[in-house]
Amino acid sequence: MKRDSKLSGVLHILLHMAELDEPVTSDDLSKIMDTNPVVVRRLMAGLREQQYVRSVKGHGGGWTLACELADVTLLDIYEAVGSPGLLAMGNRTDAPGCLVEQSVNAALGKTFDEAEQLLLRRLGEVTLASLSADCHQRLKAKGISLQAKRNRHGLQS
Repeated sequence: MKRDSKLSGVLHILLHMAELDEPVTSDDLSKIMDTNPVVVRRLMAGLREQQYVRSVKGHGGGWTLACELADVTLLDIYEAVGSPGLLAMGNRTDAPGCLVEQSVNAALGKTFDEAEQLLLRRLGEVTLASLSADCHQRLKAKGISLQAKRNRHGLQS
């Protein structure tokens, strides 16, 4: 089963945007995610509705951050991109009248619910600022400049 990497991709985009002092086009952002610019525009629309980003059309336009990284959590972004499913596993429902299936589904359902609540709580504890700080530490430890990282994705500063 394919995993949904939407949240990871959007966080990647936001951290790159935080390093730029100018608008970034959907075309440039699509290079970061290795996807189509239309996909980027759809993802960014949810972020714009929540006022985490803004967009300007026309020459010199593009996407910019509209929030403070310290004020936004991973949970906020998760919700802004449509709250994709957190767990790939689910219950079997082929024989709903089967008492064994009912027992299994009750136990798994409770466990899945608890796991999702724990994950959502943890997402609410991590800010974009702390994620950015971790990224900066990792880049510094490897001797990589953010400028070089941006150019790797084809972005111009």
